[in-house]
Order: sequence, then C-alpha cells, then structure tokens
Amino acid sequence: MTSTDSGSTPKPPAKDPWELPDVSDLTVGVLGGTGDQGRGLAYRLARAGQKVIIGSRAAERAEAAAAELGLGVEGADNAGCARRSDIVIIAVPWEGHAKTLESLKDELAGKLVVDCVNPLGFDKKGAYALKPEEGSAAEQAAALLPGSRVTAAFHHLSAVLLQDPAVEQIDTDVMVLGEVRADTDIVQALAARIPGMRGVFAGRLRNAHQVESLVANLISVNRRYKAHAGLRVTDV
Repeated sequence: MTSTDSGSTPKPPAKDPWELPDVSDLTVGVLGGTGDQGRGLAYRLARAGQKVIIGSRAAERAEAAAAELGLGVEGADNAGCARRSDIVIIAVPWEGHAKTLESLKDELAGKLVVDCVNPLGFDKKGAYALKPEEGSAAEQAAALLPGSRVTAAFHHLSAVLLQDPAVEQIDTDVMVLGEVRADTDIVQALAARIPGMRGVFAGRLRNAHQVESLVANLISVNRRYKAHAGLRVTDV
C-alpha cells in the first residue's frame, strides 16, 4: 500500500534555497549611514537600483552625505529614516547601539531590521571580540525591539571596497541569520542585489556572536596581508 493509499498527504517538494523574493521595490534605510560601513552599504545598494535613505542623528548631516552619494539617495534623521523604510540596516557604532535602538523602538516596530554591528574592542595587540550580555549585537537588538523582525547580516564587508566607485563588484558571501526564513530570504535577496555578493543562510540569532566576532580575525588578516578580505562559503 502506498502512502497515498493509506490516506497520508505526500510531502511537498523541498523549496530551492536559492529561490529568493524580488526586493527591488523595497526602500532600505541605513541608520549610521554617514559612517564608513553604512555609507558604503548605502552606495552599493543605491548603485544596484535600490531606493535608499540614509539616517543620522542630525538630518542635515544625513542630507549632506546623501547629496555626496547621489544615485537618488535621500537623507533624514534616524526616526524619519526608520519610518520611511521597509528594511532598516543598523550600522551605528557599537558604543551607541543600545541607545540608538531604544530611542527608535516605536519607529522600528513592524520593520525588518538588519543588524550589521560588530562589538569589538581594540588594544595594542589589535582587535578582539566583545560579548554583550544578550550574547551578540543582533540578540541585543532583538531584545530591545520586540515589535521588529530582527536579522543579522553584512558584518564582513570592507568599507573601503564598498565605497570605491572603481570597484565594479565585491566577490564575497554575506552570512545571514534570523528566526524566520521568509525574513532571511529577503535579506539574502538584498545582498544579491550587489554584484559579486551572495547571501547565505547561517542559522538563528543565537549563532550571531561568532559571526560578529570573526570580524576581529578579518582585521588581523587585512593588516597582515594589506588586503580587504571577505568570506566565501564553499560547496553551496
């Protein structure tokens, strides 16, 4: 007797993990968009055709940075950026991470939040990873933003390469973490908008600490080899 004959329902075929949604119509906000990492991400996404809004504590500063980037990028204060965006990338310095998110809890409610902050310390031996009380920057964001859909991604990208207009594509993988697969699919698709990049699902937010921490190793690689190293995941 077959499984169908016995009355059980056949399992649907497994979804292709590379079948990702169209995100081209979504507006992306970048909080901390006047810093090197945020500015670089804003530039690359806008260059790929994404609608981008830069956020800063001072609207004037964000507007000035947006004007320098061109490509239709707009500037606003952090609250305005969060309200007007479908996806909000958190690219603020670690020292201001908690305070910034606490102040934007209402504006970020219902939004897909992508945290790319790396908690790092520096001393004479170089960069080293810090471990927040919550476990990671992404988990801190999830704790502070219970009304948001928090994911983690874009940790291992060189700000130098992101901002260099002579660089046509950035050959690297983006580790994407989150609790809801539909959300991580959106972030993977957003990463794939940038030529050379690929978003790779890398687990739930409880695994974000080691992803954030790996940046300390990449800083050591870059200093030793005078490089702008990224990551590639093999066999996927």
